Amino acid sequence: MKKKNAKKSDNPLLNVLQDVLPKTTKDAKLAGRILRAVEQELRAKEREKEFQKFCTKTAVPNLQAKTVKDVEKIMGDTFNEGDVMVKPLNADEVMAVEVNLPDGSQYYGEMKVDPEAPALDDPDAEEFKPKFIAFPVALSGDPENVWFMAKREDLSNDEAGRAIEKLQAEFWETKAGQNALRKGAERNFPEFVERVSAGLLREEGLKRHYKQPEAVKVLRKGVE
Repeated sequence: MKKKNAKKSDNPLLNVLQDVLPKTTKDAKLAGRILRAVEQELRAKEREKEFQKFCTKTAVPNLQAKTVKDVEKIMGDTFNEGDVMVKPLNADEVMAVEVNLPDGSQYYGEMKVDPEAPALDDPDAEEFKPKFIAFPVALSGDPENVWFMAKREDLSNDEAGRAIEKLQAEFWETKAGQNALRKGAERNFPEFVERVSAGLLREEGLKRHYKQPEAVKVLRKGVE
């Protein structure tokens, strides 16, 4: 029997998988792994699409060493878990950009030279940075205490929630997680949020603003 309260994603394909997987396998863990893998692949495709869009629309003013470093910084800030290589191709008058990610994904793009283009360190220049929006999180047993987090704007609340659950389970199996448990940490969400690295969160499209929760402020009636 289909669960009436099953959370739906903003992505139609994921909704279809949520409906089909329980009918094709009785292994709930396997179904969950398949669903998470598809989510990750879809996010990777969207990320590559944004990368290609940036390379196509953004021009560099020249192929000098400073411009190379500016491009490296932008890509390094965005793909902080990957290896970034930026190389000027003088013969073609383009800046080649290659990104290699830990999961084996490879992105390659070329940025054209336009002497009229602003320097990439110019505050008015377009930058390729994922946009994050507010994503407050609370535990069901204590809804008044909220962790102030953020998620990439292309992730739905359900996708971001599943990403946190997945990362929390994986964190305790890492070296850092095992060390924390040996030192007396409890395997729970507050301990996870306090200890998980910003890099691991960012890989899943998440950010943490504060490690400790804050109480929800309820405004008085009539306050606008």
